[in-house]
Amino acid sequence: MVTVFMNVMPFIFILVMTMSHGAYAADVSCRTAECHSRVGGTENFHEPVKDGDCQACHKQTNPAHPLKEGKSFVLTAKDEALCYQCHDRFGKKKVMHPPVKDGECAYCHKPHGGAKRFLLGVGSNQSELCFGCHESAAFTQKYQHGPVAVGTCTKCHAPHEANRKGLLNGPVWETCLKCHVDFVKPLKEAAFIHSPVKNGPCTACHNPHSSPNAKLLYKKSPDLCLGCHKTMEKKLKAKLVHKPLTQEGGCTSCHSVHFSKKAKLLSSDGVGLCLGCHGRDNLGKPPLKNIKKELAGKKYLHGPIAKGQCQACHDPHGNDRFRLLRGNYPSDLYTPYTENTYELCLSCHEKNMLRFKETTLYTKFRNGKRNLHYVHVVSEKGRTCRICHEPHASNGEKLINVNGYKFGDWDIPLNLKFTSTGGSCAPGCHRPFSYDREKPEVYGNGITGSE
Repeated sequence: MVTVFMNVMPFIFILVMTMSHGAYAADVSCRTAECHSRVGGTENFHEPVKDGDCQACHKQTNPAHPLKEGKSFVLTAKDEALCYQCHDRFGKKKVMHPPVKDGECAYCHKPHGGAKRFLLGVGSNQSELCFGCHESAAFTQKYQHGPVAVGTCTKCHAPHEANRKGLLNGPVWETCLKCHVDFVKPLKEAAFIHSPVKNGPCTACHNPHSSPNAKLLYKKSPDLCLGCHKTMEKKLKAKLVHKPLTQEGGCTSCHSVHFSKKAKLLSSDGVGLCLGCHGRDNLGKPPLKNIKKELAGKKYLHGPIAKGQCQACHDPHGNDRFRLLRGNYPSDLYTPYTENTYELCLSCHEKNMLRFKETTLYTKFRNGKRNLHYVHVVSEKGRTCRICHEPHASNGEKLINVNGYKFGDWDIPLNLKFTSTGGSCAPGCHRPFSYDREKPEVYGNGITGSE
């Protein structure tokens, strides 16, 4: 008897409910073992399901025969109109997520319940859900943006609608700085800001999702930089290219990519930056001079170096000239003067210094009117400037090479001494001579300052 009672109990219950309400009560029977027992069998229930209010979304079409084969329930509204019965209507902003625009809320949300918050569908994180429509290859490269790596797409993107392209939650610059807060203070203090950072967007250089390159860069430096800095492309094809550009890091070896207190976005002051490499022994093959040692303790510095402007004489990127010099200058020790041969030096120093045998205007290194710069440089065996002058620093006035110039295995001494109107020298290349601008010396061979 008990067994029979238990078997008919569900039907008695249905009959009672029908008699009480005059119709079949769907919210009572929808999840019985005979019908929709799996509905809502998840961690998170849709509120109507949780409350047992199936009729909020479904309506009964055949109340007289609720258990009749075939569907006797339909949705109370179609497409997005069903959801808008409870949820706020979308469409107030400029950009809508396609599923929202098409009224297909169920593309992303389970209507009865889901394992994740917001009734989201398949996947252990948001990105797996998103990959149902979005091609995963663009998001799964070697280097991944943090939110992408952990599947938090909505950290940057609105899931339904937004006023910005890409459904971004805010302007790119502001969106990035919400996480990259370490940039905020330095940006405010920086005197110089890289244009993509200042004017946006950060995505001009960085892929916001994933990249095969470190720092999520679209391309490695210098290729990335050349996308904007077109004039640099020619320099990188020159005969001589500054080594840092060809090594890992490229342009970032010398330039800060976001902001700097130094012009040209240099990572430190000009001379200090250069000495970071050119202050080492055995730099390059054959090794270059250790300029830091050359400058140490020197009384006189070449003007550009005193101003921190190595780039006044050297091109920091690349060109076809000896030592990356910005103007023509001989690579050989002896080179007679011709037009533009000494372009580099004469771009700052008196351009007529080597043009005339006699002068009272263009140089103080003369005996009377006899131009001694002309004598030394324009002759058949022209001595280059660096035989007498140090190009970077010296303890001698006029950057005179007080330690002598390296001539094979001999340091040629100059022994130059200055007077108020001239001077004297006793170098290893000729006998001692003196010169005077006001009272020309007469040499043993009869030469005077006027000849």
